[in-house]
Amino acid sequence: MSPGAIDPWWLAALALASYGCRAGGFWLMRFIAITPRLEVALRAAPLAVMIGVVTPAALHGGSAEIGGLVVAALAMRVFGNDLVATVAGVVAVALLRYAAA
Repeated sequence: MSPGAIDPWWLAALALASYGCRAGGFWLMRFIAITPRLEVALRAAPLAVMIGVVTPAALHGGSAEIGGLVVAALAMRVFGNDLVATVAGVVAVALLRYAAA
């Protein structure tokens, strides 16, 4: 297997672990009372994850990544939808990388 190839067994194991964490989280949350403070924390979690993913790309990326961030920010401003902004940013990075190649 070449160094850049993805082993399907590892991919399946990671997908199973991801599903297990998510399902386990849903199961465990049945036993926890949702207080206003906890609700605020849970609502902030997706933004924290997105910042954790985007920040390294912004700091260490090139012009394609910066362009993708700008497109994602504009899409979020126009559409107000996280998913639309994310897809727009990813498509912008792909197109900018393709144009630069």
